[in-house]
Amino acid sequence: MTADLLGERYELIEKIGSGGMADIYRALDHQLQREVAVKILRDPLAKDQSFQENLLHEARAAANLSHPNLVTIFDFGRDAGTLYIVMEYIAGTDLKTLIRRRKRLTPFEAVELMKKISDGVGYAHRAGLVHCDLKPQNILVTSDNKVKIADFGVSRALATIQPDEQSDIVWGSPQYFSPEQASGGAPSPASDVYSLGAILYEMITGQPPFAADSAADLARLHLTVEPVPPRSLDSSIPEPLQQIILKVLAKEPSARYRTADQLGQILKNYTLNAKTEERSPSAVELDFAELTQVLPVSDQKTNIASEMDWIAVALGLLAFLTIGGLIPLWLWVCLLYPSCPINPG
Repeated sequence: MTADLLGERYELIEKIGSGGMADIYRALDHQLQREVAVKILRDPLAKDQSFQENLLHEARAAANLSHPNLVTIFDFGRDAGTLYIVMEYIAGTDLKTLIRRRKRLTPFEAVELMKKISDGVGYAHRAGLVHCDLKPQNILVTSDNKVKIADFGVSRALATIQPDEQSDIVWGSPQYFSPEQASGGAPSPASDVYSLGAILYEMITGQPPFAADSAADLARLHLTVEPVPPRSLDSSIPEPLQQIILKVLAKEPSARYRTADQLGQILKNYTLNAKTEERSPSAVELDFAELTQVLPVSDQKTNIASEMDWIAVALGLLAFLTIGGLIPLWLWVCLLYPSCPINPG
């Protein structure tokens, strides 16, 4: 690190997060004069070849993805034994912190956020990548309700996955990984869908579908135990939304929606078909203004009807003026002819 600049370019300003392998800093890129986020691999992991490869893999995997709901990777480098990734800086909070602060989100809020998350993950699936570690901590939410998915550190290219593969190493986060990941089996896009289901479950209930004291116990629960239906925890959750979540949390991948794109489309159809009271935001003050600005169906219909009434009045007035203007003209033309029935001569 030269003159307090990482890679002779990045000035670290403050630590904004940390994980199992790395710390994340808000930084200033002195070349482009913009704020960025810098992820630095911790010592002694920076000296471990496998962790070095893992960080480089994350940089390469995410650098090839360009989507509004995915964090953009700018740079990767090494400075005096320090390995780092530079990415766009997101001014906001992670979804886990948001859930803890709010206790739970309304079904309306949760579905709107999950549709955006599904769009980003679906793009990665179409690009041939499985995230493998989706969790609320890896999902960033900005103050204007934008969503950004981060941390592709353990992602897998679909082309490298064998359907019958088994591994002694279990990748992913125990509270959110799929049953097949819990057993060391091959991940697939449906594995990410399961994780999205676990996140959606937590958003609307305030708790993950399973809780235990150890990773082994959590793996067993994912493999063998059905989650408590969300409506058992909160009866205000719409039944159709509960059915979607329980399908996504099916033990067998073939019983779920196959990709995040499919889940996103299902949620969009649910929004279109939901009753007005299911679509409207809660009366509780929301953290993000965009969610409160969505117009309920009943208001949309009222505005449309009002616009149609004014159009009808305008057309009627135009017709009246048109016909009223033609009557004097007809009388004048008629009086020019002796045969006119109203001609006095």
